[in-house]
Amino acid sequence: SVARKGGFETVARAAYGTLYERAYAGVQQRALDSAQAVNAALATVRAPNTVPFATPFPQSPLGTQLKTVAEMIAVRGTLQASRQIFFVATGGFDSHDDQAQDQPGLLANVSACLDAFYRATVEMGIAQSVTAFTQSDFGRTLTSNGDGTDHAWGGVQFAVGGQVQGGRIYGTYPLLKVGATLAADGADDVGGGRFIPTTSSDQYAATLARWFGITDSNLPQIARSIGN
Repeated sequence: SVARKGGFETVARAAYGTLYERAYAGVQQRALDSAQAVNAALATVRAPNTVPFATPFPQSPLGTQLKTVAEMIAVRGTLQASRQIFFVATGGFDSHDDQAQDQPGLLANVSACLDAFYRATVEMGIAQSVTAFTQSDFGRTLTSNGDGTDHAWGGVQFAVGGQVQGGRIYGTYPLLKVGATLAADGADDVGGGRFIPTTSSDQYAATLARWFGITDSNLPQIARSIGN
């Protein structure tokens, strides 16, 4: 509300005695200013008959986030943003329980939301300049704990966008290696149904950073373990 915003600004603009207080107040004020600029820009594409794309997005938290990202990209000129990075998140994959029941719906939501996002970029004519990709902080065990799976390493990630060479699998998936089996206690199981990935998150990050314009000499600043 206007009253709440005004009260917050009064607090942020008050006279503070220490450097830390003034710096903190400055951060808060910049956040307010940025929010105001973003909201004003988004209002121009959310007004009736001015929507920059007609693609419908799923009515889920992830769908709402990705629709907002698409709208932010649409107003990049107003915001004077030449390169943008957006983080969106969806949960529920820590599937110690009810995995067989929950996993299909979770993955279907990710699929539908990213499909809508890609279609929106195509509609806006910017698919060649936008890449969306997944990343997870952990995988799952191949073995069951009775009702789900436990924490493991690695996993399958994917990238979507006009510049992506689609339909390819990078890295070495266990089923694609000669003599390997995707099975508990198989040759690639290092214990407890856990598989060590053949491609590191640093290699993944470096590939995306290179597309984004990072030079090879600067890759170690982005992917700290790329030298390994």
